[in-house]
Amino acid sequence: MIQRLNRFLDVAGQYDLALCDVWGVLHNGVDAFPAAGKALSQARAEGLCVVLITNASRPSPRVKAMLDQIGVPETAYDAIVSSGDVTRKLIEKAPRRAFLIGQSQDLSLFDGLDIELVAAEEADSIICTGLFNDEEEQPEEYRDLLAGLRQRDLPMIVANPDLIVERGHRLVPCAGALAAIYAEMGGETRYAGKPHSPIYEAALIKAAEIKGTEIDRSRIIAIGDGMPTDVRGAANAGLDLLYVSGGIHAGEYTVNGDTDESALKAYLAREGVSPHYFMPRLA
Repeated sequence: MIQRLNRFLDVAGQYDLALCDVWGVLHNGVDAFPAAGKALSQARAEGLCVVLITNASRPSPRVKAMLDQIGVPETAYDAIVSSGDVTRKLIEKAPRRAFLIGQSQDLSLFDGLDIELVAAEEADSIICTGLFNDEEEQPEEYRDLLAGLRQRDLPMIVANPDLIVERGHRLVPCAGALAAIYAEMGGETRYAGKPHSPIYEAALIKAAEIKGTEIDRSRIIAIGDGMPTDVRGAANAGLDLLYVSGGIHAGEYTVNGDTDESALKAYLAREGVSPHYFMPRLA
């Protein structure tokens, strides 16, 4: 049975490593969650190694710059591994001429890579980092564009597998939502971020470098709020999970601003998953 925690520190001592989601756990894209940063900082002071794993399409140095700007303390983590980091390896193996679906702020993904971004009709592959304008557009508006790309059998590299993400008090669509439509059309999609194994393997390698030894998976806890990414990724990797119930799925089981445990358990049963713990917010 899933256990509700009042403090992360109550169970942190059972683990050597935490693989912690970023967006929705440490911040909402606008504001940092101070209690979450404090919880991880306290656990690190007690000896826990914390590696942040995020589906952000940007390389980890750019993610760190955003965390610094938004107010997430450096004391909360030892290292960062992003979907952008591991997606670069997919890009290196893909055709050189690519059509980018995404925004100019994602161009750091290509730093140092031999890639040429071209118009859709000239491309041999697609790289999707998100919508062109996720503040105003919806994924369904991309069906005609994606159908044209599908007719040419172009593979799509998905730099951010998330379907949606919190931004302030709103939910905005991510690259994963476009990829889902493309896959529905029969298009080929390639992922390296959560819930897929490359990002977890990269995080474990990073943690082993920090700790000086490999870490037994029974001594690793994942922390996250996304069902298709954090929850299923932890399950696929065989990791214990602390589910942050106040994130993007809160509408499924929140009553009067608090998590209804019966509704939460019913939701998890429908999804076929069994997290070990939950907290409305990491604290």
